[in-house]
Parts: sequence; structure tokens; C-alpha cells
Amino acid sequence: MSTIFTRIIDGELPADFVWKDDDCVAFLSNRPLRPGHTLVVPRSEADHWLDLEPDLLAHLASVSQTIGKAQVAVFKPAKIGLMLVGLEVPHVHFHVVPIRGPHDLDFDHQDPNPDPAMMKAAGESLRQELRKHGGAGAL
Repeated sequence: MSTIFTRIIDGELPADFVWKDDDCVAFLSNRPLRPGHTLVVPRSEADHWLDLEPDLLAHLASVSQTIGKAQVAVFKPAKIGLMLVGLEVPHVHFHVVPIRGPHDLDFDHQDPNPDPAMMKAAGESLRQELRKHGGAGAL
């Protein structure tokens, strides 16, 4: 059975994509910890990051860094948090989150009903910033 992320990648479920390339995609979390919270997900299903080929893991980290730099420009956070947890969905994914402090990385603070206007603005701003600075997967 496909994971929820595979269904999103295949277009069966909606998502606000900010990046697509041959190996991975990135889209806004639908339960963001902070505005701009983005998930970087490999196209291939793997439950644990330890099972990834080193080149794919490096690519996911590189894309996460590119998105993090765009988040800095757009959201002006204190830092960009990066988490690789993998408990909630059995498909490897990096959480790239603009943060003010470590408390912003607590999943108890997810927003289950984010403001649609905020989500739309966050996605548009990130895509614009990613296009401005290039990147093969910028949308």
C-alpha cells in the first residue's frame, strides 16, 4: 500500500508543492509547526533514512538546505530547524522549519487548521524565492 506521501507525489492527494525534481519533492506541511514548514520527501518509498542510498540522502539534505535558505529570506527566523523523525509516516521526510527557538520543533504545537491565506502566501513566497536563486527543482 502506498504511503500518504506517495499518494501526494502521485497527485492523488492535494499539497502545496514548492520543489520537484527527479529524486524528491517538497511541499508545505498541512499541520505546520510554523508558517513555511516544509517537508522534503524522496519520490521512492523508504521507511527509514538509514535505508537510503548515500547519494539520495545527500540530495535530500541539499534540497533541504536550499529551501532553508529561501525560508530565511522570506520569514526572517532566528534559525532554520531540520528534523528527520519518521515516526508519523512510514516514508522518509525532512521537516524544514523556520524557528524562533527549540520549542517551535515540538509536534504538540502543530496547527491542525492553518489559515488558508497564510498557507497560500507562504507557498507563493517560497516558490518566488526559490526561483530567484535558481535550483533545478524550483517551481
